Amino acid sequence: MARFPRSSSLALALSLLPLATASAQIRGISLPPSGDNQPARVSQWIGPVEITVGYSSPDVHGPTGEDRTGKIWGELVPWGMSNLGFGTCGEQCPWRGGANENTTFVISHEVQIQGRTLAAGTYGLHFLPGADEWTVIFSSNSTSWGSFSYDAKEDVLRVTAKPTKGEYREWLTYDFTDRDPDHATLELQWENLRLPIDITVPNLDEFYLAAIRRDLRTTPGFSWQNWQAAATFCLQKKINLDEALVWAKTAAENPAIGQENFNTVVTVARVEEALGQTEQAKKTYDRAFALPSAQPFDLHQLGRQLLAEKKPAEAMRVFEANARRFPKAWPIEVGLLRGHAALGNKAEALRHAKLALAQAPDEAAKKNVEGLIPLIEKGVAID
Repeated sequence: MARFPRSSSLALALSLLPLATASAQIRGISLPPSGDNQPARVSQWIGPVEITVGYSSPDVHGPTGEDRTGKIWGELVPWGMSNLGFGTCGEQCPWRGGANENTTFVISHEVQIQGRTLAAGTYGLHFLPGADEWTVIFSSNSTSWGSFSYDAKEDVLRVTAKPTKGEYREWLTYDFTDRDPDHATLELQWENLRLPIDITVPNLDEFYLAAIRRDLRTTPGFSWQNWQAAATFCLQKKINLDEALVWAKTAAENPAIGQENFNTVVTVARVEEALGQTEQAKKTYDRAFALPSAQPFDLHQLGRQLLAEKKPAEAMRVFEANARRFPKAWPIEVGLLRGHAALGNKAEALRHAKLALAQAPDEAAKKNVEGLIPLIEKGVAID
Protein backbone atom coordinates (compact mmCIF):
# COMPACT_ATOMS: atom_id res chain seq x y z
CA MET A 1 0.00 0.00 0.00
CA ALA A 2 1.33 3.45 -0.78
CA ARG A 3 2.23 5.60 2.22
CA PHE A 4 -0.25 8.11 3.51
CA PRO A 5 0.39 11.43 5.29
CA ARG A 6 1.61 10.98 8.83
CA SER A 7 -1.82 11.73 10.35
CA SER A 8 -3.25 8.52 8.90
CA SER A 9 -0.10 6.35 8.93
CA LEU A 10 -0.53 5.00 12.47
CA ALA A 11 -4.19 4.12 11.99
CA LEU A 12 -3.38 2.45 8.73
CA ALA A 13 -0.48 0.49 10.22
CA LEU A 14 -2.54 -0.69 13.17
CA SER A 15 -5.40 -1.71 10.91
CA LEU A 16 -3.06 -4.00 9.05
CA LEU A 17 -1.89 -5.86 12.14
CA PRO A 18 -5.00 -8.05 12.76
CA LEU A 19 -5.08 -9.10 9.12
CA ALA A 20 -1.38 -9.88 9.09
CA THR A 21 -1.67 -11.79 12.37
CA ALA A 22 -4.71 -13.72 11.21
CA SER A 23 -3.00 -14.62 7.96
CA ALA A 24 -0.01 -15.90 9.89
CA GLN A 25 -2.10 -17.95 12.32
CA ILE A 26 -4.56 -19.45 9.84
CA ARG A 27 -2.53 -21.25 7.22
CA GLY A 28 -4.07 -22.12 3.88
CA ILE A 29 -6.88 -19.50 3.91
CA SER A 30 -6.97 -17.13 0.95
CA LEU A 31 -7.92 -13.60 1.99
CA PRO A 32 -8.08 -10.39 -0.04
CA PRO A 33 -4.86 -8.37 0.00
CA SER A 34 -4.78 -5.42 2.38
CA GLY A 35 -6.30 -2.35 0.72
CA ASP A 36 -7.14 -4.48 -2.34
CA ASN A 37 -3.60 -3.82 -3.56
CA GLN A 38 -3.18 -6.88 -5.73
CA PRO A 39 0.14 -8.73 -5.67
CA ALA A 40 2.08 -8.84 -8.94
CA ARG A 41 5.30 -10.26 -10.25
CA VAL A 42 7.38 -9.53 -13.36
CA SER A 43 10.41 -11.50 -14.59
CA GLN A 44 12.99 -10.96 -17.29
CA TRP A 45 16.01 -12.95 -18.40
CA ILE A 46 19.30 -11.47 -19.54
CA GLY A 47 20.83 -14.56 -21.07
CA PRO A 48 20.85 -17.13 -18.25
CA VAL A 49 20.32 -14.43 -15.60
CA GLU A 50 16.78 -14.32 -14.21
CA ILE A 51 15.47 -11.12 -12.61
CA THR A 52 12.15 -11.00 -10.77
CA VAL A 53 10.39 -8.12 -9.04
CA GLY A 54 7.55 -9.02 -6.66
CA TYR A 55 5.28 -6.26 -5.38
CA SER A 56 1.76 -5.24 -4.43
CA SER A 57 0.20 -2.64 -6.69
CA PRO A 58 -1.73 0.42 -5.41
CA ASP A 59 -3.82 2.56 -7.75
CA VAL A 60 -4.05 6.30 -8.18
CA HIS A 61 -7.72 6.41 -7.13
CA GLY A 62 -7.14 4.71 -3.79
CA PRO A 63 -9.15 2.11 -1.85
CA THR A 64 -12.25 4.35 -1.44
CA GLY A 65 -12.22 5.67 -4.99
CA GLU A 66 -10.84 9.14 -4.28
CA ASP A 67 -8.86 10.63 -7.17
CA ARG A 68 -5.28 11.23 -6.01
CA THR A 69 -3.94 12.44 -9.36
CA GLY A 70 -1.32 15.11 -8.74
CA LYS A 71 -1.09 14.12 -5.08
CA ILE A 72 1.03 10.98 -5.39
CA TRP A 73 4.58 12.32 -5.56
CA GLY A 74 5.73 14.52 -2.69
CA GLU A 75 2.46 13.97 -0.79
CA LEU A 76 1.13 10.41 -0.65
CA VAL A 77 4.69 9.29 -1.35
CA PRO A 78 6.87 11.84 0.48
CA TRP A 79 10.19 13.08 -0.81
CA GLY A 80 13.16 11.45 0.88
CA MET A 81 12.94 9.84 4.31
CA SER A 82 9.83 10.33 6.45
CA ASN A 83 8.17 9.24 9.69
CA LEU A 84 5.44 6.66 9.10
CA GLY A 85 4.13 6.97 12.66
CA PHE A 86 4.68 3.30 13.33
CA GLY A 87 7.49 0.78 13.48
CA THR A 88 11.17 1.11 14.29
CA CYS A 89 12.48 3.29 11.48
CA GLY A 90 11.50 6.56 13.18
CA GLU A 91 12.25 9.56 11.00
CA GLN A 92 14.31 7.42 8.59
CA CYS A 93 11.66 5.48 6.69
CA PRO A 94 11.97 5.09 2.90
CA TRP A 95 9.13 4.23 0.52
CA ARG A 96 8.54 0.52 -0.04
CA GLY A 97 8.08 0.89 -3.81
CA GLY A 98 4.59 -0.59 -3.74
CA ALA A 99 2.10 -1.72 -1.12
CA ASN A 100 1.82 -4.18 1.77
CA GLU A 101 4.86 -6.49 2.25
CA ASN A 102 8.35 -5.64 1.01
CA THR A 103 8.76 -5.19 -2.68
CA THR A 104 11.37 -7.81 -3.55
CA PHE A 105 14.13 -7.86 -6.14
CA VAL A 106 15.50 -11.33 -6.95
CA ILE A 107 18.51 -12.07 -9.20
CA SER A 108 19.93 -15.48 -10.01
CA HIS A 109 23.44 -14.18 -10.82
CA GLU A 110 25.59 -11.17 -10.07
CA VAL A 111 24.61 -8.06 -12.07
CA GLN A 112 25.38 -4.37 -12.20
CA ILE A 113 22.69 -1.90 -11.17
CA GLN A 114 23.31 1.59 -12.56
CA GLY A 115 26.95 0.50 -12.94
CA ARG A 116 27.29 -0.87 -9.37
CA THR A 117 27.74 -4.57 -8.58
CA LEU A 118 24.99 -6.51 -6.80
CA ALA A 119 25.47 -10.18 -5.92
CA ALA A 120 22.91 -12.88 -6.61
CA GLY A 121 20.17 -13.01 -4.00
CA THR A 122 16.81 -11.70 -2.80
CA TYR A 123 16.55 -8.09 -1.67
CA GLY A 124 13.98 -5.74 -0.20
CA LEU A 125 13.53 -2.86 -2.65
CA HIS A 126 13.04 0.64 -1.21
CA PHE A 127 13.25 4.17 -2.57
CA LEU A 128 14.04 7.70 -1.48
CA PRO A 129 12.00 9.68 -4.02
CA GLY A 130 13.07 13.16 -5.05
CA ALA A 131 11.79 15.76 -7.45
CA ASP A 132 14.91 15.44 -9.63
CA GLU A 133 16.72 12.32 -8.40
CA TRP A 134 15.83 9.15 -6.54
CA THR A 135 17.90 6.81 -4.40
CA VAL A 136 17.22 3.13 -4.98
CA ILE A 137 17.95 0.91 -1.98
CA PHE A 138 18.58 -2.84 -2.03
CA SER A 139 18.24 -4.22 1.50
CA SER A 140 19.26 -7.64 2.80
CA ASN A 141 15.89 -7.70 4.61
CA SER A 142 13.26 -8.82 2.11
CA THR A 143 10.62 -10.34 4.42
CA SER A 144 9.21 -7.38 6.34
CA TRP A 145 5.90 -5.56 6.06
CA GLY A 146 6.45 -2.32 4.22
CA SER A 147 9.21 -0.02 5.45
CA PHE A 148 8.11 0.12 9.09
CA SER A 149 11.15 -1.84 10.30
CA TYR A 150 13.64 -0.53 7.71
CA ASP A 151 17.22 -0.38 9.01
CA ALA A 152 19.92 1.35 6.96
CA LYS A 153 22.47 -1.09 8.41
CA GLU A 154 20.85 -3.76 6.24
CA ASP A 155 21.49 -1.83 3.02
CA VAL A 156 23.52 -3.85 0.54
CA LEU A 157 23.54 -1.28 -2.25
CA ARG A 158 22.33 2.24 -2.94
CA VAL A 159 22.26 3.80 -6.40
CA THR A 160 20.69 6.90 -7.87
CA ALA A 161 18.28 7.17 -10.80
CA LYS A 162 16.56 10.01 -12.64
CA PRO A 163 12.74 10.08 -12.87
CA THR A 164 11.04 11.06 -16.12
CA LYS A 165 7.49 11.86 -17.20
CA GLY A 166 5.47 9.23 -19.00
CA GLU A 167 2.00 8.15 -20.00
CA TYR A 168 -0.55 7.84 -17.21
CA ARG A 169 -0.59 4.56 -15.30
CA GLU A 170 -3.46 3.96 -12.89
CA TRP A 171 -1.79 0.99 -11.19
CA LEU A 172 1.77 1.02 -9.94
CA THR A 173 3.66 -1.27 -12.30
CA TYR A 174 7.17 -2.56 -12.78
CA ASP A 175 8.10 -3.36 -16.37
CA PHE A 176 11.19 -4.21 -18.40
CA THR A 177 11.09 -1.59 -21.12
CA ASP A 178 14.44 -2.16 -22.81
CA ARG A 179 15.92 -5.61 -23.43
CA ASP A 180 19.26 -6.34 -25.06
CA PRO A 181 21.51 -9.41 -24.94
CA ASP A 182 23.56 -8.07 -22.02
CA HIS A 183 21.29 -5.56 -20.27
CA ALA A 184 17.70 -4.53 -19.57
CA THR A 185 15.94 -1.50 -18.14
CA LEU A 186 13.60 -2.03 -15.19
CA GLU A 187 11.09 0.78 -14.96
CA LEU A 188 8.82 1.76 -12.06
CA GLN A 189 5.65 3.32 -13.51
CA TRP A 190 2.87 5.07 -11.60
CA GLU A 191 0.63 8.02 -12.35
CA ASN A 192 2.72 10.17 -14.75
CA LEU A 193 6.15 9.18 -13.42
CA ARG A 194 8.68 6.70 -14.77
CA LEU A 195 11.87 5.65 -12.98
CA PRO A 196 14.26 3.70 -15.27
CA ILE A 197 16.91 1.52 -13.62
CA ASP A 198 19.67 0.00 -15.76
CA ILE A 199 20.61 -3.64 -15.14
CA THR A 200 23.70 -4.97 -16.92
CA VAL A 201 25.41 -8.36 -17.03
CA PRO A 202 29.02 -7.48 -17.94
CA ASN A 203 30.31 -11.06 -17.79
CA LEU A 204 27.44 -12.71 -19.66
CA ASP A 205 29.65 -15.06 -21.67
CA GLU A 206 31.21 -16.43 -18.48
CA PHE A 207 27.75 -17.31 -17.19
CA TYR A 208 27.00 -19.12 -20.44
CA LEU A 209 30.29 -20.99 -20.21
CA ALA A 210 29.53 -22.07 -16.66
CA ALA A 211 26.12 -23.33 -17.80
CA ILE A 212 27.65 -25.15 -20.78
CA ARG A 213 30.22 -26.90 -18.60
CA ARG A 214 27.48 -27.95 -16.19
CA ASP A 215 25.23 -29.19 -19.01
CA LEU A 216 27.96 -31.23 -20.69
CA ARG A 217 28.46 -33.16 -17.47
CA THR A 218 24.83 -34.33 -17.56
CA THR A 219 22.50 -35.87 -20.17
CA PRO A 220 23.28 -33.30 -22.92
CA GLY A 221 26.89 -34.50 -22.78
CA PHE A 222 25.90 -37.79 -24.44
CA SER A 223 25.15 -36.00 -27.73
CA TRP A 224 27.94 -34.95 -30.09
CA GLN A 225 25.72 -32.11 -31.31
CA ASN A 226 25.96 -30.41 -27.91
CA TRP A 227 29.77 -30.62 -27.83
CA GLN A 228 29.76 -29.17 -31.34
CA ALA A 229 27.43 -26.34 -30.28
CA ALA A 230 29.61 -25.57 -27.26
CA ALA A 231 32.75 -25.31 -29.40
CA THR A 232 30.92 -23.17 -31.97
CA PHE A 233 29.73 -20.77 -29.24
CA CYS A 234 33.33 -20.20 -28.13
CA LEU A 235 34.49 -19.81 -31.70
CA GLN A 236 31.86 -17.18 -32.46
CA LYS A 237 32.66 -15.28 -29.26
CA LYS A 238 36.45 -15.76 -29.64
CA ILE A 239 36.71 -16.96 -26.05
CA ASN A 240 37.85 -20.07 -24.18
CA LEU A 241 39.47 -21.48 -27.31
CA ASP A 242 41.69 -24.09 -25.64
CA GLU A 243 38.69 -25.75 -24.03
CA ALA A 244 36.69 -25.22 -27.24
CA LEU A 245 39.24 -27.35 -29.09
CA VAL A 246 38.69 -30.19 -26.60
CA TRP A 247 34.93 -29.85 -27.10
CA ALA A 248 35.26 -29.79 -30.91
CA LYS A 249 37.46 -32.88 -30.91
CA THR A 250 35.01 -34.65 -28.61
CA ALA A 251 32.23 -33.99 -31.14
CA ALA A 252 34.34 -35.18 -34.07
CA GLU A 253 36.54 -37.91 -32.61
CA ASN A 254 35.28 -39.32 -29.33
CA PRO A 255 34.95 -43.10 -29.83
CA ALA A 256 31.77 -43.30 -27.74
CA ILE A 257 29.68 -40.36 -28.94
CA GLY A 258 31.69 -38.50 -31.60
CA GLN A 259 30.73 -38.30 -35.26
CA GLU A 260 33.28 -37.48 -37.92
CA ASN A 261 31.37 -35.40 -40.44
CA PHE A 262 32.15 -32.31 -42.48
CA ASN A 263 30.82 -29.85 -39.90
CA THR A 264 32.47 -31.40 -36.85
CA VAL A 265 35.88 -31.70 -38.51
CA VAL A 266 35.68 -28.17 -39.94
CA THR A 267 34.89 -26.88 -36.44
CA VAL A 268 38.08 -28.52 -35.18
CA ALA A 269 39.99 -26.83 -38.01
CA ARG A 270 38.44 -23.45 -37.33
CA VAL A 271 39.31 -23.57 -33.63
CA GLU A 272 42.88 -24.64 -34.46
CA GLU A 273 43.06 -21.70 -36.86
CA ALA A 274 41.77 -19.31 -34.18
CA LEU A 275 44.47 -20.62 -31.82
CA GLY A 276 47.16 -19.84 -34.39
CA GLN A 277 47.80 -23.51 -35.22
CA THR A 278 47.84 -22.68 -38.94
CA GLU A 279 49.59 -25.74 -40.35
CA GLN A 280 47.56 -28.15 -38.27
CA ALA A 281 44.37 -26.32 -39.28
CA LYS A 282 45.22 -26.79 -42.99
CA LYS A 283 45.64 -30.52 -42.46
CA THR A 284 42.33 -30.71 -40.62
CA TYR A 285 40.57 -28.73 -43.35
CA ASP A 286 41.97 -31.13 -45.97
CA ARG A 287 40.72 -34.04 -43.89
CA ALA A 288 37.22 -32.49 -43.87
CA PHE A 289 37.29 -31.78 -47.62
CA ALA A 290 38.20 -35.42 -48.33
CA LEU A 291 35.46 -37.02 -46.23
CA PRO A 292 33.22 -39.31 -48.30
CA SER A 293 30.18 -37.58 -46.78
CA ALA A 294 31.32 -34.07 -47.82
CA GLN A 295 29.13 -32.52 -50.49
CA PRO A 296 29.66 -29.53 -52.84
CA PHE A 297 27.21 -27.38 -50.92
CA ASP A 298 29.03 -28.15 -47.65
CA LEU A 299 32.26 -26.64 -48.97
CA HIS A 300 30.43 -23.83 -50.75
CA GLN A 301 28.65 -22.74 -47.56
CA LEU A 302 31.92 -22.81 -45.64
CA GLY A 303 33.46 -20.55 -48.28
CA ARG A 304 30.48 -18.19 -48.07
CA GLN A 305 30.83 -18.09 -44.29
CA LEU A 306 34.51 -17.18 -44.56
CA LEU A 307 33.68 -14.42 -47.02
CA ALA A 308 31.11 -13.04 -44.59
CA GLU A 309 33.87 -13.02 -41.95
CA LYS A 310 36.07 -10.96 -44.31
CA LYS A 311 38.52 -13.82 -44.92
CA PRO A 312 38.69 -13.89 -48.74
CA ALA A 313 41.99 -15.79 -49.02
CA GLU A 314 40.73 -18.57 -46.77
CA ALA A 315 37.43 -18.65 -48.64
CA MET A 316 39.20 -18.92 -51.98
CA ARG A 317 41.15 -21.92 -50.74
CA VAL A 318 37.84 -23.64 -49.90
CA PHE A 319 36.27 -22.78 -53.27
CA GLU A 320 39.34 -24.14 -55.08
CA ALA A 321 39.27 -27.33 -53.01
CA ASN A 322 35.62 -27.71 -53.93
CA ALA A 323 36.47 -27.31 -57.63
CA ARG A 324 39.14 -30.03 -57.44
CA ARG A 325 36.82 -32.41 -55.59
CA PHE A 326 33.64 -31.72 -57.60
CA PRO A 327 34.72 -30.03 -60.88
CA LYS A 328 31.39 -30.38 -62.70
CA ALA A 329 29.00 -29.83 -59.79
CA TRP A 330 26.82 -26.86 -59.00
CA PRO A 331 27.65 -24.35 -57.45
CA ILE A 332 31.42 -24.73 -58.05
CA GLU A 333 31.71 -21.88 -60.57
CA VAL A 334 29.59 -19.57 -58.40
CA GLY A 335 31.99 -20.13 -55.52
CA LEU A 336 34.98 -19.34 -57.71
CA LEU A 337 33.38 -16.16 -59.05
CA ARG A 338 32.64 -15.03 -55.49
CA GLY A 339 36.17 -15.83 -54.35
CA HIS A 340 37.82 -13.94 -57.23
CA ALA A 341 35.45 -10.99 -56.82
CA ALA A 342 36.33 -10.77 -53.12
CA LEU A 343 40.03 -10.76 -53.98
CA GLY A 344 39.54 -8.02 -56.59
CA ASN A 345 40.16 -10.30 -59.58
CA LYS A 346 37.38 -8.84 -61.72
CA ALA A 347 38.34 -10.54 -65.01
CA GLU A 348 38.55 -13.99 -63.42
CA ALA A 349 35.30 -13.41 -61.54
CA LEU A 350 33.51 -12.53 -64.81
CA ARG A 351 35.01 -15.57 -66.55
CA HIS A 352 33.66 -17.87 -63.85
CA ALA A 353 30.32 -16.04 -63.98
CA LYS A 354 29.92 -17.06 -67.64
CA LEU A 355 30.80 -20.65 -66.74
CA ALA A 356 28.31 -20.52 -63.88
CA LEU A 357 25.55 -19.42 -66.25
CA ALA A 358 26.20 -22.48 -68.41
CA GLN A 359 26.31 -24.70 -65.32
CA ALA A 360 23.11 -23.34 -63.69
CA PRO A 361 20.69 -26.22 -62.97
CA ASP A 362 17.51 -24.10 -63.21
CA GLU A 363 16.17 -20.66 -64.06
CA ALA A 364 16.33 -19.39 -60.46
CA ALA A 365 20.04 -20.25 -60.21
CA LYS A 366 20.68 -18.59 -63.57
CA LYS A 367 18.95 -15.37 -62.47
CA ASN A 368 21.00 -15.35 -59.30
CA VAL A 369 24.23 -15.40 -61.31
CA GLU A 370 22.91 -12.78 -63.72
CA GLY A 371 22.28 -10.53 -60.72
CA LEU A 372 25.89 -10.91 -59.58
CA ILE A 373 27.49 -9.88 -62.87
CA PRO A 374 26.65 -6.13 -62.65
CA LEU A 375 28.02 -6.08 -59.10
CA ILE A 376 31.29 -7.66 -60.25
CA GLU A 377 31.59 -5.17 -63.09
CA LYS A 378 31.12 -2.27 -60.63
CA GLY A 379 33.65 -3.76 -58.21
CA VAL A 380 31.03 -4.13 -55.47
CA ALA A 381 32.02 -6.57 -52.73
CA ILE A 382 29.89 -9.70 -52.64
CA ASP A 383 29.94 -12.63 -50.26
